[in-house]
Amino acid sequence: MRFIFSFFTVAIFAVAALTACNSAEMKKATTAAQNAPTPSDGVRRITVAELKAMLDNNEAVVIDVRNEASYNAGHIKGAKLIPEADILKHLDELPRDKTIVTYCS
Repeated sequence: MRFIFSFFTVAIFAVAALTACNSAEMKKATTAAQNAPTPSDGVRRITVAELKAMLDNNEAVVIDVRNEASYNAGHIKGAKLIPEADILKHLDELPRDKTIVTYCS
């Protein structure tokens, strides 16, 4: 009987320790993600919610840099197709007063 009681006591402490460790690690990971530095390429990333707000306020234009087949299969509403290889040929079509948001997948 004493063995069973000891076993359950150790098991309860083990579960409590694992739970505490996992919560601390999860909190640390969440904080690290929120404080993530700008990517090394220097290009700002935005969320879907940020893009939606920018589009709603007419502050951005979306450029789909995938190929035509991918664009035709599905794309962001209002996105303009300019394949990556052709961007330099279409610079004069890009607005200077809006944020240009590109996406490839």
